[in-house]
Amino acid sequence: MTRILFILDASNSMNARWGAQTRIDAAKELLAKTVDDIHDIPNLEIGLRVYGHQSPITATYQDCNDTKLEVPFGKDNFGQVKARIKSIYAKGTTPIARSLEAAAGDFPDNTSRNIIILITDGLEACDNDPCVIAKKLKDKGVNVTPFVIGLGMDLSYLEKFNCIGTYADAETKEAFTKVLENIVSKALLNTTVQINLNDIHKSPKETDVTMFLYEAGTTNLKYTFTHTINKYGNPDTLIIDPKFKYDLVVNTTPRVEKKNITIQRNVHNTISVDSPQGYLKIRFSNADRQYQVDARVMLAETEKTLNTQKISETEKYIVGKYDIEILTLPRIYITTDIEQSSTSTLNISAPGFFNYSTGQPVVGQIFSQNSNGSWDWVCNLDENSRSGEFQLQPGAYRIVYRQSQLKSSTYTMEQNFRINSNKTVSLRL
Repeated sequence: MTRILFILDASNSMNARWGAQTRIDAAKELLAKTVDDIHDIPNLEIGLRVYGHQSPITATYQDCNDTKLEVPFGKDNFGQVKARIKSIYAKGTTPIARSLEAAAGDFPDNTSRNIIILITDGLEACDNDPCVIAKKLKDKGVNVTPFVIGLGMDLSYLEKFNCIGTYADAETKEAFTKVLENIVSKALLNTTVQINLNDIHKSPKETDVTMFLYEAGTTNLKYTFTHTINKYGNPDTLIIDPKFKYDLVVNTTPRVEKKNITIQRNVHNTISVDSPQGYLKIRFSNADRQYQVDARVMLAETEKTLNTQKISETEKYIVGKYDIEILTLPRIYITTDIEQSSTSTLNISAPGFFNYSTGQPVVGQIFSQNSNGSWDWVCNLDENSRSGEFQLQPGAYRIVYRQSQLKSSTYTMEQNFRINSNKTVSLRL
């Protein structure tokens, strides 16, 4: 048996506008919808407690005992709960802790799964200590799991409820809908999952990456999450249907996969994936202006492009060895190691510029000189143009050409030139 007690904040602060509605109207609407959604779930009973709805708050008086079990637990009381929700009006003060204390007596026994879902804007007015309340609950042997939903307010006060439960905030009505659905699902399934993205030390410190969960062996995408470390420093708790097996894809670079995952019912599941990451930065060491150059990143000894990274940007990669092709003229090839949580920085010299002009169209090529004195092809000239400009890395070059209309190799011409960083060389051919 699972019992869910909904505690609704009907204090005067809930009359504040929240988008197109007041907070109380939005809360009543979505709570009523939730009651409809869970009506047919077996072995489930619900109850409704409300506070702040009986005694109006004034400049000189607030009733800190204004909390009442409006609909006790019972079978087939869903319609009664909906009707009572509809008739509630917000007007009083906010005795959150006293309501939780009173809720301990609302549950018929402590042998079932007893859940409290508190819907509030988070402004306690009566100064009770929730940790004292938590101790009283435990001393009475009441097995209560509270979930607190805040409506777009500063919920720093509710952090005090960490001793008895967790809370989630909702900045908008749409967010409130999702949070409420998630919390009800968590209460009903009692099946939760956290995905640990482990670093090289097997600590679950990696985060901020998209994860796909497919039905195992298919392309049927069931869940998409952006991995999050919650405010307690742990991977966030997820609600995942345990009736499927899953294939997990973690969209790191390169991506990491884990196949055929089984989710155990009625327990907290931990899925661990090794995904240690570090950073790669490529930069011009002596540039005096912005140069638009890309680099092709590959796993070492493979030819598949993992990423095209712009010079001066920093990108994240799985720890390992990588081959980098920097798309300068001529190309630069570097092999580097990506290490855990550190940045591997590749410094290259800034390019210079070479431009040429000619009275007649020419065919030709540009070559760069190696350290051993040999020459490597760099690029071709445009035979349909009488001028051209190239961005070249520092070094010694040779341009070899002839006029297009002259049909003899004896008309081949050549000129040598040198490129320095940030400088321009111009030739008249």
